[in-house]
This record gives sequence, C-alpha cells and structure tokens, in this order.
Amino acid sequence: MKFSLFLSQRFRHAKHENGFIGFIGKASSIGIGLGIAVLIIALSVINGFEYQMVHRLLNVVPHIEYEAPNAPISNWQTKIAKFEEDDAVIAAAPFILLNGMAQFKGKLKAVEIRGIDPKLEVKVSGIQTYIKSFELASLSQNQVVLGQQIVDELGVNLGDQVTLLIPQINEKSSKLKAAKKIKLKLVGIVKMGGPIDRITALVNLSQTQQILGFDSSETKGLRLKVADVFAANSLAMTLGYQLEDYVYVSSWFRKHSNLYQDIQMVRTIVYLVVLLIIAVASFNIVSTLVMEVKEKQSDIAILKTMGAKDSTIISTFMLQGLGQSISGIFFGTFIGVLLAIYIPDMFIWYSELSGKNVLTGIYFVEFLPSRLNLNDVIVTVSMTLVMTIIATAYPAWQASRIDPAKVLGQ
Repeated sequence: MKFSLFLSQRFRHAKHENGFIGFIGKASSIGIGLGIAVLIIALSVINGFEYQMVHRLLNVVPHIEYEAPNAPISNWQTKIAKFEEDDAVIAAAPFILLNGMAQFKGKLKAVEIRGIDPKLEVKVSGIQTYIKSFELASLSQNQVVLGQQIVDELGVNLGDQVTLLIPQINEKSSKLKAAKKIKLKLVGIVKMGGPIDRITALVNLSQTQQILGFDSSETKGLRLKVADVFAANSLAMTLGYQLEDYVYVSSWFRKHSNLYQDIQMVRTIVYLVVLLIIAVASFNIVSTLVMEVKEKQSDIAILKTMGAKDSTIISTFMLQGLGQSISGIFFGTFIGVLLAIYIPDMFIWYSELSGKNVLTGIYFVEFLPSRLNLNDVIVTVSMTLVMTIIATAYPAWQASRIDPAKVLGQ
C-alpha cells in the first residue's frame, strides 16, 4: 500500500503530456467541492427552519385544541386539572376564539380575538418571549395585546384605546345584528414575524365570557401543551375521550403540518439533486483516470515487468482518483461549514444593503436560520467517498489488465 501511495503521488505530480487531463481532474475536484458545499449549506438552512418551527412556531401555536361548536365547555377548571394528570401533558389552559375587527381612527383590520386566562396561558404558550415591556400574566379585563402588523396598519401606539368590533347574530332570525364594540387599552405588541403578527389580538378571558354571556366556569375551548409535539395528532384523540362535551378536536398538524411536510420534502429533493450533481462530478474522475491510464501505459507495463502485482496497479490508480476527490471534499467541506455558520449574518447584511427582506410576512421567521448538523457533514462526505471509490474501480482495473508485451513491443 505504501508503494501504491508513492506511485500515485508520482503520477499526480508528474507533468502530463496532455494538459487537458490535468484540467479535467481539477474540474472534477472543484465540482465535487461545490456540490458538497451546496449540500451542507442547504441542509443547514433546512435544519434551521425545522428547529425554528419546533422551538419558535410550535412554542406559540396550540399543540392540541378542543373547541365546542355549540354549548360551552363547563367546569373547565376541573377538566384542565384532569388533563394535567397525564404525563404526556405539560399544561392546559382555556380559551375563547372570536373573529372580529380592530378599529383605530377610522382604520379597520381583521383580527382573531383570543380570550385567555393570562396566568394559565403563559404555561401553554411561549408568546411572552415576543412581547416586549409587558407581562402577559398581568393582562387585565380592559387591556389588549396586538400583533405587530396589526399595530403598523392601524397606526396605533402603546397606551392608545383600540376598539374591537365583534359580530353578533340574532338567535331567532340567524341574521347579523349590530357589532358589539369594546374599547381596550393597547398594552403589549407581539413581534414574532409571520401570520401570528397579522391576526393576533389577546384579551382577558373574562372579557370574552361577558360578550358571549358565559359565567366564569364556562369556555369555548381548551388548549393543551404536550411534551412530544410530533405525537400531538395521536394524543389529541386519546386525551379527548376524557371530555364529556361535544367538541371539535384539532392539533397543530391541522394548520401547520403542510409546513413541516414541505420542509421534509425540500430536504429529500435537495439530497437527491445535489447528490446527483456530486455523482456526476465524481464520475468525471473516470474520464481523467481513463486518459491517465492511456497516457501511462508504458510506465504501467514497465512496472509489471519489474514484478508489480495487479493489486498494486489497481490501488495506485484508485488512490490517485481518491486524491482528486479528497482535495475537493476538503475544499467543499471547509467552504460549506464556513458559509453555513455565517449565512444568517450574510442574509441580514444583504437585506440591509438591498433594503428589502424577502422573508417578511411570508414565513414564521424574518431571518434566514441555519443549524449545522455534524451528521449531515459526515453522511455527505462518506457518500462522496463511496461514489469516488466506485468511480475509480473500473479505470484502475483496466490499468491492471494492460499486457506489457503488447505495449513494449510496439
């Protein structure tokens, strides 16, 4: 093996009679390097979006919800206590969801009014992280917390009085009545990014109970936070059997599973496409080695007449091919890891330079997340090495088949 390594190094550093061979070899190495770099960066960004979805979006949106379409859920305090006895449930809280409009100085914005128990809500939701200068647990009956985009569109400031308009339906005629108006003081702003900022209006549960004519033990829905978010769909039905009320069962899969599935689909597509690119670059080494074998026929023949074994010739050219691949792997891994670490800062710099953030209002984050995973790097490098070994096997075997008598006799 040492002799094969020595020969491969001599062949690599020797001047080629045809410079085109060296050009193809370098192009193959660069192609492998760029493929690895792109794959590492792409997977890091995908990992970043997945991490942010689990620890940012799913930390705010309900994991499991039970909402009563008709009669309210009674004695919600007792039912929440029963839910929390289950080891799979971290916490539970009541809510009342209403659609309405927010009004300020003649401007209107559609909002999703969510009546919450402030002290219980902070246990099931991490939205407090995105509310500055106000403790959600202290939300009183005459106060409201709005999303940043609602605040921007209405032009309202902290301390201003905002009017919430809630549609009313005549139970006898099923026709709309005049909307109920409630004036509340804006005390907090949710700045998270994405749809949460566009629709969120948080008010005290007692406020929505008064609107619907409920007493303090009645609510329209219960929200659960579970330990395993990916088991929420199955847990929703299992835990729901504890309720005697007629409710709609929902989990985060219903509203946001398409986002998670899109992330996984993009991961698969990126793997396939970029690995195919790396495979093409790896198999370009075949062309390099075939021409190299053709050029070095006389050298190979002399080596064989001196007693070199076929295995020595095979390992020599496989090592030469691996040498080209390893240089590309090293270059690609270094560039890929470096860019994967700094790409969030680069995105911020680009957004500031261009004056436009392409992620604003589209996704649940307004920055480009990146999370480098060592396993992704190892798998990428390993698969590239495997493809290189496969690619170099045939030309190396062809080199060992050279007949010294035919070559030297010409």
